[in-house]
Amino acid sequence: MDKQDTETKSSGNERYYLVREDILPEALVKTVHAKELLARGEVKTIHDAVEQVELSRSAFYKYKDGIFPLSKLERERIVTISMDLEHRSGILSRVLAMIAGLEGNVLTIHQTIPLQGVANVVISVETSVMGETVAVLLEKLREQEGVSRATLVGQG
Repeated sequence: MDKQDTETKSSGNERYYLVREDILPEALVKTVHAKELLARGEVKTIHDAVEQVELSRSAFYKYKDGIFPLSKLERERIVTISMDLEHRSGILSRVLAMIAGLEGNVLTIHQTIPLQGVANVVISVETSVMGETVAVLLEKLREQEGVSRATLVGQG
C-alpha cells in the first residue's frame, strides 16, 4: 500500500468511481446479482444466492459492502415533486396511495387553494426503499387520473 492509500483509509475519505459493468471483474458483477436475488426475495439465504450466481461466499462477503448498482444509489434520497391536480374529491388521496404502494414515504405536503378547478400540490418523498426509480414514479404520477402535471423540482 502506498502513502496515499494509507492516508485515504486512515482519514475516512472514500473515493468512488463510475464503471461500466462489462469491464468489472466477474466476481463484482456476480456479487451485485447475488444481492439483487436476496433483495427481491428470490432466494432466502446468502448461500442460495451465491450458489445460483456461481460465486464463492468469501468473494461475496469481500465485495458486498463496496458495490451497488447505480440505480440503487440514485434512489437513496428525498425528492420534491410539484403537481397540478384537478379539484375533485379523492384525487390527492389516490396519488398518495399510489406513492405508498411504491414504498415511497411522503414527508411533506403543501397544497394551494384551487383556482379555476386546479390545485398545485408540492410533496417531498423519501425514495430510499422504493422498488422503482424516480423517473418511474414521475411517469406513474402523470398517468394518475386527475393529475395534469408532475415535475421533479428538487432532490437531495
